[in-house]
Parts: sequence; C-alpha cells; structure tokens
Amino acid sequence: MFTAAIHLPGAIDPDRIDALADTLAALVAGVAAGVVGDAVITTAHPDDPEVATMAESTGAALVARGGSPWVEAARVARRPWMLCLEAGDVPAAGWIRILDRFGATGSIHSVGRLRRPHAPLFERIAGRREALTGTRQVRAGDLAPVQTVRAGLPLRARLPVRSLRASLLRG
Repeated sequence: MFTAAIHLPGAIDPDRIDALADTLAALVAGVAAGVVGDAVITTAHPDDPEVATMAESTGAALVARGGSPWVEAARVARRPWMLCLEAGDVPAAGWIRILDRFGATGSIHSVGRLRRPHAPLFERIAGRREALTGTRQVRAGDLAPVQTVRAGLPLRARLPVRSLRASLLRG
C-alpha cells in the first residue's frame, strides 16, 4: 500500500487549487482498490483556508514545506511506499494494477518511476539518465521507499530506477 504525497508548488491561486482537486479526485479509485492508503499534501502555504479545507475534507495530512517536499511528506507517511505527485498529476488508465504489482515485487532498494510526458525537458532528460545510472533524488512520478526518503535527500547511495508502464497526465 502507498501513501500519496502531493506537492503544491508555488503561490496559491485558483488554478493550483483546481489542480490539487484533480489529483485528489483521481486517487479515489486507488483508495477504493486498496492501493492508496493515505495522502499527504505539502505546501509552502499550509495556512491557506482553501488548501486546509481540501485536506480536511479528503482526510489528507497537510504539511508545511520547509525543505524537500518529499522528505516532509515521508515524515508523516503511514505506508512503506510513497507515490510522489505534483498537484495536477493524474494517473492514466492502468495505474492501479501497475502500483499494486510494484508494491508486491519492488525492492526497498529501488525507485519506480511513472512517465510524466508533461514534465519540463530537462527533468525528462535527467530521468532517462537516472534510469541508466541510478538516482540520488526523488521526483514527482516516483514510487519511493518511505524509510529511504526519511533519511534525507540527496539519497546516500544511488538507487536503481525501474521505469514503469504507466503515465501521469496533466489534469
């Protein structure tokens, strides 16, 4: 089972709130299937009433981002694996089966990576390089072991990256 860590970057505006709502709504199917167990929203503005209301109404924990949003989310995650998302990321068809399979067979010493075709070019190039060399970072779209992320970023050792056959779309 996974904790969904959703990062809400930048200033709070109606478009970002809508993007967060899209991501949370898309995760409902994963909750019903028993793949997503809880959610954590990280933001630099935890006192924003709209974000606080959304977190409370969905049962998500709300965490103030001080450093890395993934490390902050890992500190309160209640599951052994974390699905890292940015507000607006919406898993494409088949994601539940892919996550379920990865959770059952993935090594605690590896990172699973979902495709994010909407990510900036530099991030996509870095992701491809990391698929060959391993990674010391956690990015949006990664399935990462919570214990490893709690230890802090950059990771102490390079973890192998396993590309998964699922994508995240932009909501």
